[in-house]
Amino acid sequence: MKLTKLVFILFVWMTCSLSSQGQNFYRERMSRDHIVSLGIGPSFAYMDNGGQYRTFDFAIKPAISASLIKRMTPVIDLRATLGIQWIENGGNPSTPVRDSWFLNGSSFTAKGSSFYFDIMPSFNLVSFDNHIYRSKVNFYGGAGLGIMFTQTKQKKSFSEEERPTDNTVTTGYVPVRAGLSVKIGPYSDIAGEGTMLLTFTDNLDGNIGFNRFADHLFQAQLVYRRYFIPKSMNR
Repeated sequence: MKLTKLVFILFVWMTCSLSSQGQNFYRERMSRDHIVSLGIGPSFAYMDNGGQYRTFDFAIKPAISASLIKRMTPVIDLRATLGIQWIENGGNPSTPVRDSWFLNGSSFTAKGSSFYFDIMPSFNLVSFDNHIYRSKVNFYGGAGLGIMFTQTKQKKSFSEEERPTDNTVTTGYVPVRAGLSVKIGPYSDIAGEGTMLLTFTDNLDGNIGFNRFADHLFQAQLVYRRYFIPKSMNR
């Protein structure tokens, strides 16, 4: 009788073990076509009062982003990104430049943050059908469209006694991103990513027309990417 019980218990254990292994094998064969990514790194704003860019005299501020990515084909991803970048004027403008700003009623200083959201297709240099078989190193990049809300405190002089005014700007922009990812596990990548947010306005900083171009944001981020299966599919 004891031997029968022992055989029965062993049979049940082996059945459960084989079933679990079969389920794990099946789940691994299911391609994880969704990716969540988190990035952080230095950034700067190209603005009329942003600084002297040729001599690298401008403010470096942090930027943070979070993305949700859906793999559409072995090459193409669709990506939605939400983020924030802090911005600040910089450099030491010359007296003629300050006089010009004063006559035009332009802001000398602008300090605040830009919140942004965009959607863009992204293209992988090395295609892959399943996350398990992706290459050790891959390059990706793309461009899209987004909307940005910027709020700053601005002053029309460098006087510490002047009280800053609150200003807000909402604008569209074109995000351009490119990154180099390295596989660090079956479901995880680490990437170095560069981003340009090319806005449609020259008034993020309250200073218009001094530089040749509109105001734009630039970022360099270290990004963690994680492949996952949505709960609705993981049943």
